[in-house]
Amino acid sequence: MQLYNKLSAKERAHLIETAGKERLTLSFYQYTQIGNPNLFRDYLFLHWNPMEVLGRIYVAKEGINGQLSLPAENFETFKEHLDQIDFLKDIRLNIAVEQDNKSFLKLTIKVRDKIVADGLDDETFDVTQRGKHVNADEFNKLLENENTICVDMRNHYESEIGHFQNAMTPDVDTFRDSLPLIENELAPYKEEKNILMYCTGGIRCEKASAYFKHKGFKKVFQLEGGIIEYARQVKAEDLENKFLGKNFVFDERKGERISEEIISKCHQCGAPSDVHVNCDNQACHLLFIQCESCQEKMQTCCSSDCQDIINLPEEEQKALRKGKYNSNKIFKKGRSEVLKFKQ
Repeated sequence: MQLYNKLSAKERAHLIETAGKERLTLSFYQYTQIGNPNLFRDYLFLHWNPMEVLGRIYVAKEGINGQLSLPAENFETFKEHLDQIDFLKDIRLNIAVEQDNKSFLKLTIKVRDKIVADGLDDETFDVTQRGKHVNADEFNKLLENENTICVDMRNHYESEIGHFQNAMTPDVDTFRDSLPLIENELAPYKEEKNILMYCTGGIRCEKASAYFKHKGFKKVFQLEGGIIEYARQVKAEDLENKFLGKNFVFDERKGERISEEIISKCHQCGAPSDVHVNCDNQACHLLFIQCESCQEKMQTCCSSDCQDIINLPEEEQKALRKGKYNSNKIFKKGRSEVLKFKQ
């Protein structure tokens, strides 16, 4: 019985190319009570693997958070499968704005303590008492209201390449870092201001809005479906697009364009750019913004030191990596002394 991915990313990419099937990238989440996350995890893998589902899915006692791709021809079968699960029946699926057949190259379903690491003690408040969901049109109207404070619930490297007009964009590395910072910043406005939150697909706002209501904020709103659903509604209903730049996404695409503005800079030369790459030195793998010119000049490396390493024989590179752990450097996405033009 196969319960884990057995192919490498390279092997999977080759299979996708030879299959010649158009794939859909989508995401969804649901907060619910799952009694046995491990059993549910295996159940999903056994059903999704034959459908050629690829992606990154987290399952916890508090629910499920899924980002995935599958052949377009299998979408209805996949949807029918979700509808057979009580708490996933008729769930909203956020279809990506820009499609890429290689957005995901493995099926990874992991059991975690939480579906989003927030650092909160959920026993102290009711996570179902969330803020009011608003659609794209309602969001635009609230954004124009002078009594509204718009808050980006994402991290610095996400908001750097794209955000809503006049939004508050905390300079944080993680979602859990943002919560106390935003609470302190907005404390004077608990009673009278509209607190309008948004994130990529809605999952972070779902928890954050309930937390801030628990903390005494009276007028809390969240963009339903996040930036992904906002972009779809703007196009479908011919609404004004108030989002500037690109929406960062957590797959091989690393971003999808929402508007034509480029609001960020190449971290190496300062030229306009909003293309994220990972340093080609596997011992570094730092996420940063790099323009095409610097990609060619630096061989998609963040520094000359990393460039020197990738030009060594592979065995020497492996020897240099052996026994070293760079998780902290990788985790601090877009932060490094070598990035001279990091905002």
